[in-house]
Amino acid sequence: MKKSYTSFNPEDLVKFEPDAKVGLIATVSEQGLPHITLITTFQARTVNELIWGQFSEGMSKKFIRENPHAGFLIMSLDRKMWRGKAAWKRCVNEGDEYLMFNKKPMWRYNSYFGIHTVHYMDLVETYGSEPLPMGQIVRGALLTKIAKRAASTGNSNRILRPFAENLFNSLSSLSFLSYVGEDGFPAIIPVIQCQAADSTRLAFAPTAYADELRSLEPGMTVAVFCLSLGMEDVLARGEFKGFSRHRGVKLGLVDINWVYNSMPPKQGQIYPEKEIESVVNF
Repeated sequence: MKKSYTSFNPEDLVKFEPDAKVGLIATVSEQGLPHITLITTFQARTVNELIWGQFSEGMSKKFIRENPHAGFLIMSLDRKMWRGKAAWKRCVNEGDEYLMFNKKPMWRYNSYFGIHTVHYMDLVETYGSEPLPMGQIVRGALLTKIAKRAASTGNSNRILRPFAENLFNSLSSLSFLSYVGEDGFPAIIPVIQCQAADSTRLAFAPTAYADELRSLEPGMTVAVFCLSLGMEDVLARGEFKGFSRHRGVKLGLVDINWVYNSMPPKQGQIYPEKEIESVVNF
């Protein structure tokens, strides 16, 4: 079991400030399912409070207002990571933090959009600074690459589009898995070694974070968020099928049943495809 804390190390706060980082928030949908969103503005206001600025719309903003339980992950450019749980409490459209975000270079000189809402969250639990276990991750990525085709479903129906499948299969992409724990908070586990066995199934060798991945139970719904170094991303959700061996390699498998585009300017569900409705009222 990871050692947990109820406040951040004060020395770590400055490491959360740059926008050049990975910031993720996991929320819970109205159906009780996990959802992950990239929030690069995510940072700590104090050792007990987190803030983030909103510039685009998406399902996570709706989910977190309806269910304040959230998980978070911050990863700095030097591969240090902080994870934990937080509770959303309020949002504002003015004030010191609103001005602070909009004065940052990324937003101050943006001609198209700026930060329009600042969200505040209470820290519930964190695990301190964690270095990425790169050796275990690289080994897992190579094992997954070797064995994943043997774990394909053989299903000819395409779920992941070629762009998303290639994104998952790029060895430079970063992937993160989320599930909703018994306490109602979503957890985030790095599965950077995760790849697409085919367009309907994801696979990963549990070489890194094995203890946490063992908490996954067959049949549970998980979300897997994949992010490129160019900040392209996709979110897939599906049923965790458990661990099984393929070509002698132990793999965790996720059968995809839902895909979401969280990139601006237009976020939305990709799979199952939604019918286009005609505009009849003007």
